[in-house]
Amino acid sequence: MLSARYRSLTLERLAEVSVEVAGSLDAALASCLAQVGPHTGSVVACLEGDRVFVNRLALPAVASKQLSEVLAYELEAQLPIELDGLVWDHRVLARARRDGPLLVLTGAARLDHVRDRIELIRRVAAREVDRVGCGPLPLANLVSAAPPLGAGVLALVDLGDASSEVVVLEQGEPVFARTLSRGVDAVRQSPEALAAELRQSLLAWQAKGGAPVERVHLVGVGAALSGAEAYLGYHLGTPIAPLPPLELAGIGPDLELVVPRFTKAIALALAGVRRPRDLDLRQGPLAFERGFGFLKEKAPVLVGLAGAIAVSFAFATWAELRTLERERTTLTAALGSLTRDVLGEETTDPARATELVQRGRGAEDSDPLPKVDAFDVIVELSEGIPTSVTHDIEELDVQKGHVKLTGVVGSAADAETVLGVIKAQRCFPDAKIGKITQVVNTDKQKYALEFDLRCPEESKKKKKPEGEAEAP
Repeated sequence: MLSARYRSLTLERLAEVSVEVAGSLDAALASCLAQVGPHTGSVVACLEGDRVFVNRLALPAVASKQLSEVLAYELEAQLPIELDGLVWDHRVLARARRDGPLLVLTGAARLDHVRDRIELIRRVAAREVDRVGCGPLPLANLVSAAPPLGAGVLALVDLGDASSEVVVLEQGEPVFARTLSRGVDAVRQSPEALAAELRQSLLAWQAKGGAPVERVHLVGVGAALSGAEAYLGYHLGTPIAPLPPLELAGIGPDLELVVPRFTKAIALALAGVRRPRDLDLRQGPLAFERGFGFLKEKAPVLVGLAGAIAVSFAFATWAELRTLERERTTLTAALGSLTRDVLGEETTDPARATELVQRGRGAEDSDPLPKVDAFDVIVELSEGIPTSVTHDIEELDVQKGHVKLTGVVGSAADAETVLGVIKAQRCFPDAKIGKITQVVNTDKQKYALEFDLRCPEESKKKKKPEGEAEAP
């Protein structure tokens, strides 16, 4: 049993019970579960290598667009069983060249065999199985606990009692797998036969275009056999070494010696706590069957997560409301101070403050832009003086709303005509002519006109609203 905490993995327990001693597979599994104890994590099982079909297919690069359909067609041609009676999974392998063929590792098994394995776990452990491994391929998951396995081309050989499993890893990725019918019993009786089968397996990998295997690691029951490494290394012509130390917490001196025996079980457990590198036979109709049971199994965890999310949401909402309340208090105090200083009445009611702004001193401030200016005076003169009057402007001076105009006309009557034009405009009501004199050496008359630029609406603004007291 493995447990994952952030970036660390801990080996909690190891248990093994012989089927012969227990009397049946169900009894042996129940005894193991009793020793391991209850847990709420994932459950991973595996189907034996002699019950699965592992193939490495090379497909055209264009097949990636419809990979599922192409794989179904290729597998139907490769396997002796109809696809309707199989469940299968695949993994696209890395390519040396982008324009090279598409390499796909596939694993398939009879639907009944996978269902029986799932039912066995469900019947004995009353738990749902998350994944079902495919023969030797789960050994590839050891890379996540032993990083040295992720470099180069190597083979993992799991020597069991009656059979052996071989998986070839290329840069930590499973690319070839085979199950042999000889195990530790064959090593004791005829070791040369097992060595020959292993040699043939490695040659079969190279025959498929694979790179030569650089090293072999022995795991399983046979890893502890004295002389096994030297003997197999001599016949294979490839260096053989034990499995690199696993980066798992909880492996003390008492477990270090027996870890190789449980390598396959540890590799399966790693698929439940880390990103798996093998294939999952829980596909098709079997994947659909896991739905409700999986949710029911994870209900305590889901309820805990939901409670944590609810508490976090409630705390975040409370904190935000508290912040908004503080901001509201600050703005209210600022509004009261501002209305007292500017409007003469302290209020924290926005509606009342708006009303004071609309009718208070802020509404009495006059527009700094004048209603009329010098250009308006010239326009009024040009439009108002009749064409029969000859009129020349000698000087037009406008300062602080007061206009001084000096002009030359044909007669004093024409000067009075200009005065009438100015007085007719509503913004020049107090215009008057100061004097009229004759221009030297001519019969023309020069006049001086003064008036203020003041429109009626400007006078109204300066009046106090009714009922408002005078400012001190």
